[in-house]
Amino acid sequence: MPRLPLLPAALLVAVTPLAAQSPRPVTPGDLYRFRDVGAGRLSPDGQWVAYTVTTADSAKDRRDTDVWMTSWDGVRTVRLTASPESEGNPRWSPDNRYLAFVSGRYDAKGGQLWLLDRTGGEAVRLTDLKGGVSDYEWSPDGTRLVVLSRDPDPAEAKPDSARDKGPRPVVMDRYAFKRDGDGYLDRRRTHLWLVTVATRAAVQLTTGDYDDAAPRWSPDGTRLAFTSEREGADPDRQNNSDVYVVEAVPGAAPRRLTTWAGPDASPVWSPDGRRIAYLQGSAPELSAYTQNTLAVVSVEGGAPQLVAAALDRDVSAVTWRPDGAALRFLLGDDRAQHLAEAEVATGRVTRLVDGRRVVTAYDGNREGRVVLNTGTAARSAEVFALEGRTLRALTHVNDSLFAALQVATTEDVQFRNRDGQEVGALLVKPHGFDPARTYPLLLRIHGGPNGQDQHLYALERELFAANGYLVLAVNYRGSSGRGQAWKKAIFADWGNKEVQDLLAGVDHVLSLGFADAARLGIGGWSYGGILTNYTIATTTRFRAATSGAGSSLQTSMYGTDQYIYQYENELGAPWKNPRLWEKVSYPFYKADRITTPTQFLGGEKDFNVPIAGSEQMYQALRSLGVPTQLVVYPGEFHGISRPSFVKDRYERYLGWYAQHLGAKVP
Repeated sequence: MPRLPLLPAALLVAVTPLAAQSPRPVTPGDLYRFRDVGAGRLSPDGQWVAYTVTTADSAKDRRDTDVWMTSWDGVRTVRLTASPESEGNPRWSPDNRYLAFVSGRYDAKGGQLWLLDRTGGEAVRLTDLKGGVSDYEWSPDGTRLVVLSRDPDPAEAKPDSARDKGPRPVVMDRYAFKRDGDGYLDRRRTHLWLVTVATRAAVQLTTGDYDDAAPRWSPDGTRLAFTSEREGADPDRQNNSDVYVVEAVPGAAPRRLTTWAGPDASPVWSPDGRRIAYLQGSAPELSAYTQNTLAVVSVEGGAPQLVAAALDRDVSAVTWRPDGAALRFLLGDDRAQHLAEAEVATGRVTRLVDGRRVVTAYDGNREGRVVLNTGTAARSAEVFALEGRTLRALTHVNDSLFAALQVATTEDVQFRNRDGQEVGALLVKPHGFDPARTYPLLLRIHGGPNGQDQHLYALERELFAANGYLVLAVNYRGSSGRGQAWKKAIFADWGNKEVQDLLAGVDHVLSLGFADAARLGIGGWSYGGILTNYTIATTTRFRAATSGAGSSLQTSMYGTDQYIYQYENELGAPWKNPRLWEKVSYPFYKADRITTPTQFLGGEKDFNVPIAGSEQMYQALRSLGVPTQLVVYPGEFHGISRPSFVKDRYERYLGWYAQHLGAKVP
C-alpha cells in the first residue's frame, strides 16, 4: 500500500490511559460531549479502517461530521478532514490509493464527491453535478464510480439574469406529492451517473420518471445492479421496487430481474458474478410492517431462491461472504441486532456476534477481515475488529466521557398481554437503584411502529434515569424483532393491541413493588406520540404525558402527510371507510375523557406527522381545561436536528415530568 502521508502532529491521535474520575449523572448538555461514530470501512488491504465522527457544536448550533481512520492494530488514529462543512460516507478505492467521501465543503452544492489521495495532498473535488451526490460505489478496477444524483432544477440552468429573483409557485401533479425533509415533490428524479476518475467526466446512465437506488457494480465492472419502482402506470401508486441490471454504457437499457409484487432492495453481486443477493420485502399492502427475507436470483433471471425464509426475523445489510457460499447480514431479534451468516445451499443461520447488544453496521474485505460498529445499553457504538468470534475495539471515541458518567442499569423484562402472548421490554433503573424504595415510572414508547427498543445506549433513557425515574420501553405488537405476525397484528386496528401491551407492561412493573402507581408518566415521538394520545384517551392513570410529533384526528392526516399509499391500502379512502377512520381517531373524538396533563411538541416543517396533529390535540385539551402546552420547533422536520432544540426538548421533558410527578428537577 502507499506510504501513509505525513500529517500535522495535531491530527495524529495516541490512545492513552484514561484518568480516574468520579462518575456523575448524565445531563442534557452531554449531547455536546457525545460523539457519534459512523460505519467503519475496511481498506482493501485490510490495514486501515475509515469511519466518521459527528459532533454537536454549541456555538454554531449545528452538527459537523469528519472522516477519520485507524490502523487495523489500533495503534494509529488519524483525522483526515477538518473543514467547517461535514464529510461523510467514506469509501476506499480498490487499489487503496484514494479515500472518497461526500461533502458540501467549499460551496459544493448538494454534496459532491471528493477524493483524498493517500500519498499526500488536499482532497480534490471529483464531481460538479447540479443535483448533488447521495450515494456512490467504486468500479472494481478503480477507474470509475457510479453515483446517484437528482435531476437538476430547470431554473438553475438559466443564466443569472433570467432567473426568478423571488419565490416561485410550487406546482405538483404526483400522487405522492410530499416527503419529510424534501418538502413538496416535483418530477425531478434520482438516477445513476458514471464518473471517470482520470477526466472527472460525468455521464448520465439511467433516465425516466422513476427514482433509482442502491447501484452496485458486477465483479467484472461491465454491469450495474440497482433498484427502481418502474412498474405500473404510476409507480407512486405501487409499493413495488425491483432489481434491475444495466450495462455500464451510456444508452444501455435496464433489464428487470425480479418480479415480486412487493419491494425488493439492496442488490449485491456474488463474487463470481453469476448471482445477485437482495432483500425481498413483505406483501405491498404491509408497507408499514414490512419484513425482509434474504433472496438470491441468477443474473440471467428466473425464480429467486429465498434463503433462510423460516427465520421470521428482520434482516438487513446483506453482503456475500468472500467464498460465495454464504450471505452475511444484520439480524434484528427481540431487543438486539446481531451479525449473522446464512448458508445459501442449506439456509442454516450462524450468529457471528450475538448477545444483548446491537450491531449497527459492518464491512469486510476479500481476505476475510471484518469490522463492525456495535454498542450496548451501557456504551454507545464504536468500531471493532472481529477476529473469529472475538471483538477487539479499534476506536475509543467516547471512552473518556463514559468514564466520567454514571450509567443506568438496563434489564430485559417479559410479561403476558391480555391475549396470553409474551411481550418483551426494557426496564431502565437509576444508578444506585434500591429495590426497597419506590420510584416514579415513565412509559416511553418507540416510534415506527416498525422498530424496536433495544440494547443500545440511549441518551434520552439515561437522562430520565439520572433524574430518578424508572423507564419502561415496551416492544408492543406492531414492533419489529418478533416476526411478521407480531408486526402486522395491528393492521387497520391502531391504538388497540398496542395499548393493551403497553398497559400490561406498566402493570407488570408495578407488581414488582418498586414503582409508584401514583407517579406514572408516559410519552413518545412519532408513532410513540400517537400511542401516547391513544393511551391517555383510554386510561386516566398517568399523571403526565409528552406527545411528540403525534396525531389523533387521523382523517386530517390524509393528504397532509406522506403516507397516502399506506392509508389507501390499509384503511381505504376516508369516503369509502368513514367508520374505520373514526375508530382510529378515537383520541380526538374522546378528548373529553383525557385528564392527563400533556405537553405536545413537533417540528414546524414536519411532513411525516405534520404539526397540525399536535395543534389539534393541544387545542382540544386547552378547550377542555386540561393542563397542556404546545412546543413548536421552527424550521425543523420530523426528526429534530438543531442541537439547541434537541437539548431544549430534553429539558422540557424533564421539566414537565418534574412539575406533574414531583420528581427532582435537573
